[in-house]
Amino acid sequence: MIPLSVPHIKGNEWKYVKECLDTEWVSTAGKYVGQFEESLREYTDAGHAVACVNGTAALQVALRIVGVLPGDEVIVPTVTFVATVNAVSYQGGAPVFMDCDDYYNIDSAKVLEFLEKQTETRDGSTYNRASGKRIAALVPVHVFGNAARLEDLLDACRERNIKIVEDAAESLGTAYTEGRLTGRHTGTVGDIGCFSFNGNKIITTGGGGMIVTDNPEYAERARYLTTQAKDDEVRYIHEDIGYNYRLTNVQAAIGVAQMESLPEFLEAKRRNFLSYESALEDVEGLQLATSPAYARNNHWMYPLRIDRQAYGRDREALMRDLQSKGVQTRPLWQLNHLQTPFRDFQHYRIEMAPKLLEETLNLPCSVNLTQSDVEYVVQALVDE
Repeated sequence: MIPLSVPHIKGNEWKYVKECLDTEWVSTAGKYVGQFEESLREYTDAGHAVACVNGTAALQVALRIVGVLPGDEVIVPTVTFVATVNAVSYQGGAPVFMDCDDYYNIDSAKVLEFLEKQTETRDGSTYNRASGKRIAALVPVHVFGNAARLEDLLDACRERNIKIVEDAAESLGTAYTEGRLTGRHTGTVGDIGCFSFNGNKIITTGGGGMIVTDNPEYAERARYLTTQAKDDEVRYIHEDIGYNYRLTNVQAAIGVAQMESLPEFLEAKRRNFLSYESALEDVEGLQLATSPAYARNNHWMYPLRIDRQAYGRDREALMRDLQSKGVQTRPLWQLNHLQTPFRDFQHYRIEMAPKLLEETLNLPCSVNLTQSDVEYVVQALVDE
């Protein structure tokens, strides 16, 4: 079986974890937590970084920090892993679902249209005319490592006091190369950003997440909330409700080693993407999805676009055929505005997302994918 995406443990992971075990610093205290935070902060050029138990927890805490309250609305994409929307629900918020653009990201033009036509600003906040609820935040997701078009949204959200919480779970290593965001890494553009280090991400800690922000008060608040909101650690005084969301030293040790290998991982991801792209360019009905020209992509996933009529097979048939040949693939996530828990929430002009759902299949993309693996997958795609 050629798996879809698995971690690559090839550096100092064993050495650093052994040190944790030998010294018995295995829990949330220990030097590697701080080292991991600093490593990612320095890499992304963020002002501050706070390690969390996973990316979903990072999103929940981030939404709380920027002021999302029960009953508030949060604008989210329908195309994203469900964790993005679940985090809104954890805060008692209501999602408002937006369509995607051709790169699977939230459609910035439709968001702006929604804000212009469907909302009003009063008393320093923005309200949805249809529901009467305050819109507290926007959560753009950098899907498959594609940088969302945030330049279009920054001013509009700032004018309307809508906070931007970036879900950068899939986009470590992606950075903008054009416009006023040139040089900025995904996750560092909005008010606060969140990364994930799940086992299928470009680097992993087995789980794990990270909050990044340039706002020192947000960072201090994140560190406080993720460590059970301790006001007096000796006498166990708590003035607020916190969470047990701190990353462990053992996980952070893996993260430090993985960060050391990140440049090599990014190069491998790009090399294999280009190999797929070259091999499939003359296959009628198949095309590797392109990345936006305004950013350098980390190529976390390799989404394949299928023209059913030209290719002769639809997504489901192709997925079954590849599975029978030992190639693991995955379709796009079910659209979130159609998921059972979220069917009653508002959605706005969802038009592109259903099309991409039907025609997208993600190909194997592990960092340790070999050229022969790529050739095998391509041959399996070409064979009848």
